[in-house]
Amino acid sequence: MKGFCLEVWGDYACFTRPEMKVERVSYDVITPSAARAIFESILWKPAIVWNVKKIEVLNPIKWFSIRRNEVKDIASVSKVSKECIYTQDSIQQRATLCLKDVKYRIYAEFDFIPQEERENHLRNVLYEHTKKKLKEEILNGEDETESKYASMFERRASRGQCFNQPYLGCREFSAGFKLINPKEGKVAPIDETKDLGIMLYDMDFKDLQSPQALWFFAKMENGIINVPAWGSKEVLK
Repeated sequence: MKGFCLEVWGDYACFTRPEMKVERVSYDVITPSAARAIFESILWKPAIVWNVKKIEVLNPIKWFSIRRNEVKDIASVSKVSKECIYTQDSIQQRATLCLKDVKYRIYAEFDFIPQEERENHLRNVLYEHTKKKLKEEILNGEDETESKYASMFERRASRGQCFNQPYLGCREFSAGFKLINPKEGKVAPIDETKDLGIMLYDMDFKDLQSPQALWFFAKMENGIINVPAWGSKEVLK
């Protein structure tokens, strides 16, 4: 596997704490799942699975509060089949505690999954069309290698290409990104050490009927957060 490093920044960010049921409150820093989504927005294929290894916080942590109109009802299969959700009748104002002027340096690697093992290793197969595409690629038996996807990601990231606009927690908070060489001169992380408590690690979608949240004890030491590996004992269910 080959590692890559992205610098990611944005004017605003909100990595919502799931324990806050009424108002949105962000974590202090980007979560591993949000960081993974940025890499996947540049390149996602059934042949690779991204793993975030380290997050460096480059800008001081700053907060601001806003109020937004949000839809209070949740769409479900049973509800959509019976009636529609009319947003004008389902709007409520909710306070949001967000981050501003954020900048991170994210290190990640991808695991290359052989074709015969691919369907069992996918963590986020949520839609039928994705499953269909996966099966078609397996049946086609394309000549795939780890270096092929590494070159593909490096080319796309260096050109600023992405399949969908990466964002920082909420889709309205878009993110800029740049592929960098971590060995070259770079800005040092912030000089702050802080216990961030239990943080959302990612979601496990092996059981699509009841996805499982994964957690870990996050600690920032001199602006650096080391992210445990998927399946390690540091990852809690």
